[in-house]
Parts: sequence; C-alpha cells; structure tokens
Amino acid sequence: MKIILDAMGGDSAPAETVAGAVLAAREFGVEVTLVGRRDAISAELAKHNTAGLRLPIVEAASVIPMDEHQPSTVWKRMKDSSLVVGLNLLRDGQGDALVSAGNTGAVVASSLFILKRVEGIERPCLATVFPTRDPKRPVLLADAGATPDAKPHYLAQWARMGAIYMEYVFGQQRPRIGLLSNGEEEVKGNALVQDTFPLLQASGLNFVGNIEGKDIPGGGVDVVITDGVTGNVVIKLAEGLGSMILGLLKEELTSSLLSKLLAAGLTPAFRRVRGRMDYAEYGGAALFGVRGLVIKAHGRSNARAIRSAIRVANQAAERGTLAAFEHIGAAEPAGPAAVIS
Repeated sequence: MKIILDAMGGDSAPAETVAGAVLAAREFGVEVTLVGRRDAISAELAKHNTAGLRLPIVEAASVIPMDEHQPSTVWKRMKDSSLVVGLNLLRDGQGDALVSAGNTGAVVASSLFILKRVEGIERPCLATVFPTRDPKRPVLLADAGATPDAKPHYLAQWARMGAIYMEYVFGQQRPRIGLLSNGEEEVKGNALVQDTFPLLQASGLNFVGNIEGKDIPGGGVDVVITDGVTGNVVIKLAEGLGSMILGLLKEELTSSLLSKLLAAGLTPAFRRVRGRMDYAEYGGAALFGVRGLVIKAHGRSNARAIRSAIRVANQAAERGTLAAFEHIGAAEPAGPAAVIS
C-alpha cells in the first residue's frame, strides 16, 4: 500500500508529520509519500533512522495556512500546495489513500473538487472516531462538520457508509446505528430527525432508533448520525470537557502535600485514563463520499497521531472501503425519497 501524506499540513508540520510517517513506515511496512517542501522534509528525515523505509518525497512549493479564510477556493488558488499536489496524486492513482492534518475546510473542499463525489452520494461527511467506556469499541460520529445543511437522505447515506467503515476498519459486525436527537422516542427531534428516522428504519441497517447525547460515550451504539453543525458541536464539546476534567484532576491532586502523596500512587491509573481519551490513538476523521480515501488528522497532531491516521488509511485501503462506498452510490436513487436497500 502507498499512503500519501500532506507533510506540511498541521500545527507542528513538518517535524511531527515526518516523524509520524517514519513510525508508520517502520511499523506497518507501508510506503508513505511525503508531499511538501523537499528541503524541509529532507532535514526532518535526517533526524531519523530511515534505513530500509520507503519514504519518497514529492515537491510542493506552498503550504495552505491553518487559518485560511477561503478554504472553498484554495484548491484552484494554491495548486502548488502540499494538500492539492497530494490530492492530485491520489486522483491519478499514485497512492491508495491520503492523510492530512491541514486546514479542515481546505481538505474537504479540495477533496470534493479534485476527487469528485462518489456517484450517487449527494454530499460528503466527516466521520470521526472517539472513545467510549469500552476501550475496544469506539464510536463513529458522522457528520462532524463537512455538511452543515443536511437533508434526510444525506444522513441515510452517511449511516450506510458509517456502518461499512466500522465493519471494515474496526471489525464491528452489524454496527449499531443511532440517530442523534433530543429524546429516544420516535416523535422527538426536529424536522430533519423525524424525516430521517423512517429512512433508517427501512434501510436494512442495524438501526436502534434515536439516541441522546449522553448515550454516545456510554457505547450504546457504534455509529451516531447527525448533521454537520450538531456533530461538530458534539466533538468540540467532548474535547473541551475531557481537557477540563483532566485539568481539574491535576489541579486538585497537586493542591496540597497530602494530595500530591495520594496522586503519586494514582499516577499509573491516571495515565491509563489519559491514554484511553487520547485522540492520537484513533486516527482522525474519514471523509466519506469522495472518490478517494482521505483521512483528516487533528490539526495539532503529534507523530503518534499521524502514525495512527496512516494506520487507519492503510486499513481502509486494504479492506476495500472505497469500493464498498461506491457500491452504495451505484445502488442508491437520488433525492428525498431515497432509501438504502
């Protein structure tokens, strides 16, 4: 497998992206094509033992800023950027998947315009994985921000792709699908939720009904379906809440000599908890609905997070995830009456 990496994308690129590529190439045996400024990438590679590793460099002269204010058009304004060059390589069959920790809007828009949509899939979504109480069973949430103004048949398509992704990449057989709402009853929710509910009921998926926000970390479902605005709020709230809780624990456990003594004995447990909540282990968000496998890693990804994103990209490519998505699109009628069969 050949994974294309936007080596200049992310808050800590290229140091952390290159280090992550080295880890992934060594651990998984994949070829990682590093796209970006050759001199900067070569300087980072020189810091690592790369003997026997396949880490070719493709030159890209510019870098899309993380605070880019017009991401929807950056694909045609910055054609020599590491992201756009990488996506062109993917489109042309020079790799099996692409990983980027760059500007989210730029990744979504550029992927959509360069790779094009999977035929029959009307809108893309970002599907992100985060932990639950069961460390072996994370939950996938889609959409996490790609399509704010969703329609019921978009959500039905995302549910189908989410089920495939969790089965192919995470090994979950017949993943449980939940529709995010403000109550479990079928009559709850706004118009979007109420119109989506019957589509998911008729989909043939393992649809368990409406779920509330509190049910997500409990692991009651494997795939949570919602619109891009709601999903993004959920993800950002979860990140902020996790950071606050860990910060409060650290503050309280260092507030006195007695607390520090108690904390010393609890340190291993706290490290395990932090590890289970660490985004770096989950590989970033997958962009569903475009004609190529694209994994969007967190903007502040460290080497371990990049390595995890490459792992997920490699697994998705090896197991034929894109072909399965394309099968959905080919079988699905477009429009408000669409029902997944």
